[in-house]
Amino acid sequence: MKKNMGKTDKIIRLLIAVAFLIVYANGMVEGTWGIILLVLAGILVLTTFVSYCPLYSPFHIHTNSSKDKTKNAL
Repeated sequence: MKKNMGKTDKIIRLLIAVAFLIVYANGMVEGTWGIILLVLAGILVLTTFVSYCPLYSPFHIHTNSSKDKTKNAL
């Protein structure tokens, strides 16, 4: 599993996850939508720590600054 996420992508994902958690913690979203936000926040945090997004792979997207970009191009 190659890393396909860059530093900026990771920071944005963490900020979105924190925003989801704050919205849930303040009671702005409850019930099913609250659970969905918590699951999405967990997925964002998990993909941030492993530096790999499975949705990027089928489309050959990578936001990291690897030196072999021509190798991953279509």
